[in-house]
Amino acid sequence: MKKDFSSIMKVFVLVLLVMLLCYVPGCKKSSPEDGNGNSAQKSVSEHPSNSEHPPTSEHPSTKPIATKESTAEKSTAPAGMVPIDIKLPKPMFVGTPQSTTVANLEKPLGKPRPPFFAPAGVTNVALGKPVASSDEEPIIGDIEMITDGDMEAADGSYVELGPFAQNVTVDLEAIHEIYAIIVWHYHKQARVYFDVVVQVADDPDFITNVRTLFNNDIDNSAGIGVGEDKHYTETNEGRLIDAKGVKARYVRLYSNGNTGNDLNHYIEVAVYGKPVN
Repeated sequence: MKKDFSSIMKVFVLVLLVMLLCYVPGCKKSSPEDGNGNSAQKSVSEHPSNSEHPPTSEHPSTKPIATKESTAEKSTAPAGMVPIDIKLPKPMFVGTPQSTTVANLEKPLGKPRPPFFAPAGVTNVALGKPVASSDEEPIIGDIEMITDGDMEAADGSYVELGPFAQNVTVDLEAIHEIYAIIVWHYHKQARVYFDVVVQVADDPDFITNVRTLFNNDIDNSAGIGVGEDKHYTETNEGRLIDAKGVKARYVRLYSNGNTGNDLNHYIEVAVYGKPVN
């Protein structure tokens, strides 16, 4: 009887061992853990494979690569130069500009004029400076208005000189390094002015050290010489002439009527430079 009971106990123990061995692997499969004690199920729920924002470490191709071009802004200004501060008047064209059939006429840029660079410290040195004119009694306005800082094309802001060739001369009252000259003739209409010539000199009679910076007189009708610069349509930006740092005291501007009439108009002349030390 003891032998039979002993045999039964052995069988019972063997069955328990078999059941225990089968139960433990099943538990491990249903809830395995990583080395940090975190379950794999939790890891999947935090980083699903179809996530819209996968970890960067899992997708290195989507990580932005820092380069000198992407992290540093390129400067377009030449070394030692800064854009000059040009305050522009508001556009004044009313309606459709009239057609202007003019020889040697440049095409409109179609976008704002790019910045003009000059050394730091350059300002409008013509502001408030004396002005002389070939027409001592303008039809409209006073000569002093040409350097009063008002570039608008409204009535009362421009000077109207007589017909045919006329000129105005700005006295900077000292020798200056001149980098840009901007002239606004009349930009309330899309006009083209003829025989536009810009010169600088060391004396008011324009005898000493005369230099021509711009000339679109294609037939020498003004008697100053044939120019190769193009005619242009007046806009609120005015005409900017690159003076390239020329040194001078006097600035003279010529014109000879326009596509609207034979008269000559000046709203403002700005000269951007700095005194010569």
